This record gives sequence, structure tokens and C-alpha cells, in this order.
Amino acid sequence: MAINHNPIWNLIRQDVKNFGVIKTLYDITFRVINRFLFFKVLRCMIIDSVDPHYLGSNNGYQFTFLGRDTLLAFTENKEYELSEEFVWRALKKGDECYGILDGPTLASYGWYSSKPTEIAFGPAKNGGEDLRLHFSSEYVYMYSGYTHDRYRGQRLHAIGMTRALEEYLGKGFKGLVSYVESNNYSSLKSVYRMGYKDFGKVYVLRIFGKHIIRSSKGCEKYQFRVKAH
Repeated sequence: MAINHNPIWNLIRQDVKNFGVIKTLYDITFRVINRFLFFKVLRCMIIDSVDPHYLGSNNGYQFTFLGRDTLLAFTENKEYELSEEFVWRALKKGDECYGILDGPTLASYGWYSSKPTEIAFGPAKNGGEDLRLHFSSEYVYMYSGYTHDRYRGQRLHAIGMTRALEEYLGKGFKGLVSYVESNNYSSLKSVYRMGYKDFGKVYVLRIFGKHIIRSSKGCEKYQFRVKAH
């Protein structure tokens, strides 16, 4: 009976219930591999049309791109997971943050870039130091999505992303590109539901201090590739 009270075992049982045996075994395999070396498979995806269902209603919220002063004010509150250093670096590069405000509270936000952007996975000691994502200038890369704990369950992340997509399509971009790690089934379920479609995969392996990175053929159309510094 003791095994039923083991937190790890309970998590595995929950994953099997939510995603099935095969996907759970895939996730466990990846986690074990990454205990010994750094290996990621990224599912690359695009969304290029707005689903009105995910535009949401106002419900008293304000939907807007956040200005510099507003963002810097939010860095003072650690629960928003925004550091002053990160905000300055992103703004200097020309990135934008689309947020959902509930009065003075930052309920949800996501960052958007039309330029090559650094990405990072896990601790540097496991080979997760910064890499750089490149993509076609016709698209915008969405990253660093966040939803405040008190606002979870309202699909604000999807609503904010859909509204940002509508804005960027209006500016002449062709859509949003992003990626999700292949074993992050909760995020995959969420982005597929709002209309994202796969176009390829990127494989990232670090061994003997060097990165080996390969992209599938589908990535070529969007010039979507990861490069090591």
C-alpha cells in the first residue's frame, strides 16, 4: 500500500490517466535521458488564423501591449516572474509584451519577437545554456507566456495569444511561430486546441561539450532553426 502514497508514483498514475501509457513512457524516458545528458526534441508550430472562440469577452479585463513604464513597475512584484534585467533586454531588442490586466493586476502576458531570440533549457551544468532561435522575418515568435495563479482556468494565455495574433496579422505578419518540447503534453494539448499546427521538429543534443542540432525538412519553409552561440 505504501507505493500508492509515493508522490512520484501518483504523478505517473495521473499522467497515464491523462495521456495514456505510451506518452507517459515517452515522457519518463526523456526525463531519464536528461539526467545524464542534454537532449531535447522540439515540436515546431505555427498559427496563422484567428479563432474567434479564443478572442474572449472583456469581462472587465484590459487587453493591450504593455509599455516600458508599466512593465518596469510590474518587475517590483516577484509573483509576475518579470525581472528588470529581462525586461530591459527584451525591450532593447524590440520585443513586445501583450498583457491582460485586471485593474492593477497583471493577469496574463506573453512576449513576442520578430528577431532571433535566445532560448534556454534547464541548468547550464546539464548543457542547457542559451541557444538562439532563428525564423523567417515574416513571422513573430511567441515566448515566455505567464498566467497569474488566481486567473488559471480561464484560458487567458490562449486568449491573449489569439488577440496578439490578430494584432500582428493586421500589421502584415503571416502568423506566430513557436515550439513546445515533445514530452510537454499539457502545453501541446493547449496550443493544438487554439489552432497551432506542426510544421517540423528540431533535435538538440549536447555531448562532450558541443551541441549537435538537426532540423526536419518542414522547418525550411519558415527558416526555423536553433543555433548554438
